[in-house]
Amino acid sequence: MDGGVMYRPHPFSWVPAGGARHASAEDKPAGGWPDGTVLTSLCDRQIQAASGELAWLWQTCPECAAAARVLAGLPPLGAAQSPHREHHPVRGRQGK
Repeated sequence: MDGGVMYRPHPFSWVPAGGARHASAEDKPAGGWPDGTVLTSLCDRQIQAASGELAWLWQTCPECAAAARVLAGLPPLGAAQSPHREHHPVRGRQGK
C-alpha cells in the first residue's frame, strides 16, 4: 500500500451506507472509511459510510451496481447468461 490508500482492482470500492451497499470512486483509506465519512457514490448521492457485521449484507444499490459494472468493463446484468445461474441446492438445506 502506498500513501495509506488500499489496493483495489477497479476504480471504485464498495461501502455500506444509508442501509445499502453503495460504490464510490473516492480513494479508500487503509483500513476503510470511518463511520460517518461523507462520500459521493456512483449513483451520485452523498452518503455516510457505516460499518458493522450486518452492513455488508445490506442490499446493493442497483444504480451503483450498474455503474460499477460499466467501470469494470462488464456487460449489464441480464445481458449474458451467468455461469452461476444453474439451480443448485442451498448448502445445508434439505428438501427441494
